[in-house]
Amino acid sequence: MGMKRVCTGFLCLLTVLILSSSVQLCDGGITSNYVRKYNSNVDMPLNSDVFRVPPGYNAPHQVYITQGDLEGKGVIVSWTTPDEPGSNSVLYWAENSNVKSSAEGFVVSYKYYNYTSGYIHHCTIKDLEFDAKYYYEVGLGNTTRQFWFVTPPKPGPDVPYTFGLIGDLGQTYDSNSTLTHYELNPLKGQTILFVGDLSYADNYPFHNNIRWDTWGRFIERSAAYQPWIWTAGNHELDFVPEIGESKPFVPYKHRFSTPYRASDSTSPLWYSIKRASAYIIVMSSYSAFGTYTPQWKWLKNELPKVNRSETPWLIVLMHCPMYSSYVHHYMEGETMRVMYEPWFVNYKVDVVFAGHVHAYERSERVSNVAYNIINRKCSPVRDESAPVYITIGDGGNQEGLATEMTQPQPRYSAYREASFGHGILDIKNRTHAYFGWHRNDDGYAVEADSLWLLNRYWKLEEPSVALS
Repeated sequence: MGMKRVCTGFLCLLTVLILSSSVQLCDGGITSNYVRKYNSNVDMPLNSDVFRVPPGYNAPHQVYITQGDLEGKGVIVSWTTPDEPGSNSVLYWAENSNVKSSAEGFVVSYKYYNYTSGYIHHCTIKDLEFDAKYYYEVGLGNTTRQFWFVTPPKPGPDVPYTFGLIGDLGQTYDSNSTLTHYELNPLKGQTILFVGDLSYADNYPFHNNIRWDTWGRFIERSAAYQPWIWTAGNHELDFVPEIGESKPFVPYKHRFSTPYRASDSTSPLWYSIKRASAYIIVMSSYSAFGTYTPQWKWLKNELPKVNRSETPWLIVLMHCPMYSSYVHHYMEGETMRVMYEPWFVNYKVDVVFAGHVHAYERSERVSNVAYNIINRKCSPVRDESAPVYITIGDGGNQEGLATEMTQPQPRYSAYREASFGHGILDIKNRTHAYFGWHRNDDGYAVEADSLWLLNRYWKLEEPSVALS
């Protein structure tokens, strides 16, 4: 009888190992051996239906919205008119209301090498009601276009909210698959946290800015209806002195507005917002961030302001990951990690989302703050005050996937896979949130990786060490 039980146990173990052949167990966590479908990683052609220009003279296109203030009662509406400036106004009204209001915006344009942009409009709608649906219109006459959005609930510790996570999107067929999967995900993200590298127009000769226009029309189907929270990446730099373009971020800054002044930032590239029970800090990996730089000074003042009793979930967005075990871009985020990891641990940041590496990876809660060059404590260690680091630069761009990984898998790495996809962060209350990663090759409701996040602030005592 005892031998029978041993054999049965062995057969069960053997079965589990066979069924688990899609993953590889390492010194660290899981490295997936999933074999994804092959695509050519080429951009969709200019005449694709997803790039379609709305009909009519001077019809608004590239319509998208983002948060327009600190707390979520404001919305920035952006759009482009191709032929002339047209109207700068946005007409808006609450659902089930006949009272219409108007907000006045402004228009900008820019030149980049031999390209001249259309007329780019930005208009901030202020003092909206929390948790309410609004309709809005842009344009004039027969080319007026109408959209809608829903404002977030008032910030509070137990307010549930669902975020989508996308990075390094581009405009390939895989990019279209990523956006489609996000749109059809049954969890229904309410806002996208975008971790940088948008259009990849800079991969074309002379950074062909026509590919900024096509990308803006491509994302309109989502971004006109729910806020995309913007993070700048390296492909937004557009710094090419040899063709006369010596100012960084010119197309990005003209096209994408952020509410940076509401959080006392001096640059649209780093800022913060509250949304429901989350406090979101956006950083710029490709702006100066060393000691006493404007970004350093801003973050030093910003972290102590976060009221975890009101917004218990502290989320940081950046482009270049601090922890990554892929060969491509290996350790590029190390300088920023050395600078800011002690702050993140001290203030118990819950999760840091990044892109840049064209794959997916999730870390354990680790820190490497003890190392001081001479003490040999140079390996990350388990740290319950540390954030989870999630790399989600797998939107689908033309550069393809980062498939080469460091071996063996480091112990801080919990799961890694080179597939295109998106993430969903579903905040339940002040203590629990659920994160799931969805690869494009699966059904819309299928999660390839998932994790229950326990809020660090409510499990550990408040930070007491001052920033230095």
